Amino acid sequence: MNEEFVKDILEKLKTGELSEYYVKNEDFMEFREVLVKREDFKHFRGIGQRGGDVLYHYLKEPRS
Repeated sequence: MNEEFVKDILEKLKTGELSEYYVKNEDFMEFREVLVKREDFKHFRGIGQRGGDVLYHYLKEPRS
């Protein structure tokens, strides 16, 4: 999983082109590294799944 791919996925979540994105445990750290650099980081919600995978959604209101 490269940085450009992750940026593309995050933009698609933001624009609503994707409603959710499933990140496998082995890709989590690479995905998160790109995510936390974004200004709208608090708009993304990750819900942990069994086995360490994470399901991400984009929120209109930032989480606290």
